[in-house]
Amino acid sequence: MKAICQYTYGSPDVLELADIDMPVPGDEDVLVRVHAVSLNRADWFVTTGTPYAIRLAFGLRRPKNPVLGRDVAGRVTAVGAKVTRFQPGDEVYAEISTGSLAEYARVPERRLARKPANLTFEQAAAVPLAAVTALAALSGRVRSGDEVLINGASGGVGTFAVQIAKAFGARVTGVCSTRNTDLVRSLGADDVIDYTKDDFTRGERRYDVILDLVGNHRLSALRRTLTPAGILLLSAGDGGRWFGPMRRILLALVISPFGRRSLRTVNPGRSDLAELTGLIEAGKVTPAIDRTYPLSETAEALRYLGVEHARAKVVITVHP
Repeated sequence: MKAICQYTYGSPDVLELADIDMPVPGDEDVLVRVHAVSLNRADWFVTTGTPYAIRLAFGLRRPKNPVLGRDVAGRVTAVGAKVTRFQPGDEVYAEISTGSLAEYARVPERRLARKPANLTFEQAAAVPLAAVTALAALSGRVRSGDEVLINGASGGVGTFAVQIAKAFGARVTGVCSTRNTDLVRSLGADDVIDYTKDDFTRGERRYDVILDLVGNHRLSALRRTLTPAGILLLSAGDGGRWFGPMRRILLALVISPFGRRSLRTVNPGRSDLAELTGLIEAGKVTPAIDRTYPLSETAEALRYLGVEHARAKVVITVHP
């Protein structure tokens, strides 16, 4: 089968379209014929090997698994002997550890969910990692009537966070650049702040929850922008080539116990997609897609994501 492989770390130019053996599903696995895959910042980090700390998990000198990709949507073609929830022909979507940028992918049954009936494969592929991250951040922390600010509202996670916060009954403020204000409004944001013109941390308005997906403000400034019992949720930050966002997140964990305002990091874990599927099929959450590329142009797509700062989601079509 065809797959996007990388055998060294570097720019997107290290990615190549190669012929490799098809994966063989184990007893608890499902073989999926891949229709679409979405790219995430995680794919950029794995391709470039930066921050360097991620190489402890993915391979010190080169990637342990040469096939890139985490989000996947497609059709089941075969199931393992112990699989009970799926059968060939089922339309599914999932987030896997790696290996989705290929014509076929092996997916553990526990990671799979049925594709929402009202989404295309391209739309479904845009959901798993980004939407699960947004849901994990906001679930249990946002209540009806809360004032919620999403810093980075036009990005992959941000576009879902705006919609999920609205679904929870919050009043949502989205922060983005000038070119993305219309997009963020279309997602349901009650207010939009153009960060090129205004700094929300210098205003008088206070928020019950701030989800920071950018990391372009000091933690002290963000905490001052919260209500006295507010919550700051962190999922990004610049920590240099060695630790990346992890340095800022670790700092937040250290200082969180001091003061009433709570600091939390976003850890999506391995949440299943059932709650998201419900929100999607109810019309409360719809994936926003910036651009689509064929599998052969994955390098260009990743460069657009990482260098040109794509808004919303970038999707790769494999089997149309």
